[in-house]
Amino acid sequence: MSDAFDKLLQRSVQARRDRRLEDAERDLVEAVAISRTSGVRVELARALTALGQIERDRHCTEDAFCHYEEAAGLYRAEGDTLRLAHTVRHAGDIQREAGHPELAEPCYHEALSLYRGHAGTPPLDLANAIRGLAILKSDAGETTAAKALWEEARALYAAVNVEAGVVESSRRLALLARKS
Repeated sequence: MSDAFDKLLQRSVQARRDRRLEDAERDLVEAVAISRTSGVRVELARALTALGQIERDRHCTEDAFCHYEEAAGLYRAEGDTLRLAHTVRHAGDIQREAGHPELAEPCYHEALSLYRGHAGTPPLDLANAIRGLAILKSDAGETTAAKALWEEARALYAAVNVEAGVVESSRRLALLARKS
């Protein structure tokens, strides 16, 4: 990676932390341009996902999805399974949050398939992907499927000591139990 690219990414992270989204976006647009010129696809994918996150922060879901979709194509071409799964899961989150469950569900299924098929999958990443699909199934009234997903997510969150995930999973399971 180039020094200029690294500096732009670091500055954008700090700008986002400071809630200076315009500054973060400016730096990331420049990082995308540098990586397009250099032809380093992994750098481009990283910059695109970071830019997609800024667009999510700004509630520009269409733009965010486009950035994540392009990054997913790059990770797919590079054979980077875990980054692809992570990116596709975020694309699913974007579509779900935008009210497009029919577009979100295939993203979650792909992410879960990639994660489940990779021996090095971090349990937290798998739990987060399961969480997205569980929310989708809950919202669709598919109680049985949602319960199974929330139970699996809760066990994974517990295994990695993510209390917030355990609490959310338990709360959502209790809500589903009351509905059935």
